Formats: sequence, C-alpha cells, structure tokens
Amino acid sequence: MNSLRTRVNTRVSTLDARRRHRALARAILRLLPEPESWLDVGTGDAHFPETAKELFPYTSFDGLDPTPRVVRARAAERIEEAHAGHLTDPHITSALQARYDVVTLLRDRSPAPDPAAELRAALTVLRPGGLLLLEGNPDHLRTQLEPHDCEFVTEARRVPDRFPPPRRLIARRKQQP
Repeated sequence: MNSLRTRVNTRVSTLDARRRHRALARAILRLLPEPESWLDVGTGDAHFPETAKELFPYTSFDGLDPTPRVVRARAAERIEEAHAGHLTDPHITSALQARYDVVTLLRDRSPAPDPAAELRAALTVLRPGGLLLLEGNPDHLRTQLEPHDCEFVTEARRVPDRFPPPRRLIARRKQQP
C-alpha cells in the first residue's frame, strides 16, 4: 500500500512539474515566438527544456548545472550542450558571452551562493534584446536589473499549486543603441 501511494504521489508531482514548466514556456512564447538559443541554469536532469521543446521545437536548449546530471541530460538528448559548473565561473561566462536569446534562472532549482553575481553573469550570457526568466521579489530584482539596461516585460502567471511559488518574472535586456 505504501509503495502504491509513493508511485501515485511521484506521478502527480511529475505531472504538476510538467504543467508548471509548460506555463513558464508559454509566458516566453507570447514575447518571443522563436528564440534561437536558450540556457537553462540549474537544469539538473533538464526536465524544463524537455517540456519547453514541445512549444519551441526549433530552439537550441543548453543546460548548466554543477552536478553530473547535466551530462546525463545531454546523453538523453533533453539539451544540446551540457555545461558543468556555476554560471558565475569566469570561464563559463566568457565562453557563453552574449550567446542566448533566453536564460532561465529559477532559484528553486539551484540556489546561488551570491544571487547578485549570478544575475550579473546571466546578463553577460544574454544577448541584447534577450529575455531573462527569473523569480524573486519584483522590487528587489527591479533595483538590481535597471542599472544593467533591463526592464520588466511581464510577470509570469502563477500556476495554482498547493504551495505558492515565488513570483516569476520576465525581464528584457535592452538593445544597445
């Protein structure tokens, strides 16, 4: 009986995660229908890119994670390129500079030791005009992003859940004049 309950709970949580992932991808779809490249920071097993590919079949999804799970995700073809490490690593940041149209930076998957440094690194790998999908306190994030020529485009709709998630936001890095 206990094993059946565990399997049912696992199945429900998997479906719930896919539903949240689909809602996040749809929020980007409304703003940028066909991004060329997307970096999912803290991707783990790359379940978010796997779900987002349903809406963005021509987008190249890459993953970044400090664990070996990112390499297994590449082997499973959920992402095209696997980057092992932290976004704040200067070697990673310089190799990926201005490469992505969209960067997903969700704290619930990979809490950063220095969130401000991670946000700056995310802006480094984001192309001008690119979108940053992140979560946190909108007022605090606005204060951090405005000096870097970013503006909030929209707030991703909250998906009903048993436990309300942090506020998910989308910011656009302004085009250079």
